[in-house]
Amino acid sequence: MTNYTSLWQDDYWILLMQLYQRKPAGMKPLYSRAMIDLCLELHLPPRFLYDRMFELRNAATPRLRQLWERYADSPRRLSKDAGKVRQMRGFCNGSAFYEGVETCESFEKDFRQLPRCGALTPVMLIMILDLYFRLTPITMNTETPEIQELAQLLKIKAANVVEVMDVFQILDPYLNRNEFMVTPLLKPCQEIWQRYGNGSIEELAMTAAQLKVYFQ
Repeated sequence: MTNYTSLWQDDYWILLMQLYQRKPAGMKPLYSRAMIDLCLELHLPPRFLYDRMFELRNAATPRLRQLWERYADSPRRLSKDAGKVRQMRGFCNGSAFYEGVETCESFEKDFRQLPRCGALTPVMLIMILDLYFRLTPITMNTETPEIQELAQLLKIKAANVVEVMDVFQILDPYLNRNEFMVTPLLKPCQEIWQRYGNGSIEELAMTAAQLKVYFQ
């Protein structure tokens, strides 16, 4: 497992403060679009960065108190210094700075488009799986309001949501469907099912609820 603390640099506090101060100032949701953008930029997962933001808010160390004194009332200085950090990030580390960070790479892939699957991403599959467990097979069609609402949230077609649900039905052991399906969605859907479909429905629901803000 990756030790994310070892990937953290003191200069990142400035970038995190810039995000915290973005209007409306305060703690940003775990999966807000801005939080995820910074996570991808720094190759650090949302929970790790969220916990760091909580430390920042509480000014938990003398270093953080100094940061607040320097930047709290100086947005221009904060913006200027954040720009410098971004220019220097990885300086003298070369392309090997993040080499071998497999866990981070796995996190990043959750927010990348799946190959040969249109605009779909793994986090979209998580959202669809959550709805899947709230419906019955007969309601998994484009006319169902919940499917239309989710498609609108994800900015995809309702037919795409139904297509993913069709794959989940093949994977669902309770339906016991001995069908064969050839689709590029099969492998990514299997991966999401293994992560969430065989576990706690409550955990899946909580994750989907937290992810909702990312698409809003």
